[in-house]
Amino acid sequence: MKGPDEPLIDGDDIKERAGAAADAAVQARVRLLAESQPYAVLCTQGDGHPYGSLVAFAFSQDLRHAVFVTPVATRKYRLLSECDNVALVIDNRPNNPDQLMEIEAVTGTGRSQMIQRGDEFDQWAGLLVTRHPYLETFVNAPTCALFRIDIVRFLHVGRFQEVSRWILDAHA
Repeated sequence: MKGPDEPLIDGDDIKERAGAAADAAVQARVRLLAESQPYAVLCTQGDGHPYGSLVAFAFSQDLRHAVFVTPVATRKYRLLSECDNVALVIDNRPNNPDQLMEIEAVTGTGRSQMIQRGDEFDQWAGLLVTRHPYLETFVNAPTCALFRIDIVRFLHVGRFQEVSRWILDAHA
């Protein structure tokens, strides 16, 4: 049986790449998208319905964690409080249909956790504000909450249909 955060996809749809070199190739593509794109779609769920929200994000150096901020008076905050299973989708879609085969997307799945104010908050807030300096007041506002996503796996899609998976080692 699949775990609670396992994507509902058939293994035949995924190009299995074995070994460290394959993981490194997918990791490089994930890193490129994570560093070149400032925004992503945060996917949450609630009341049996999916929900997508645009967020500014930052990743830890090891790509195991992403961080974002949201006002507490939002549906996004409520859904995150009710269910911590999330996906973060980052893509590089162009405006020109002639570039269809150059589109890449990565979906990181994992669990979200609100970070309480204190040393850990300062660390993650600093990472986000370093990447998005214009968010400093927003991040530190008492009406906002900072969330960290602990990434379990990445699914990378390139050339519009080639899917590769990178499952992060929980013990690394």
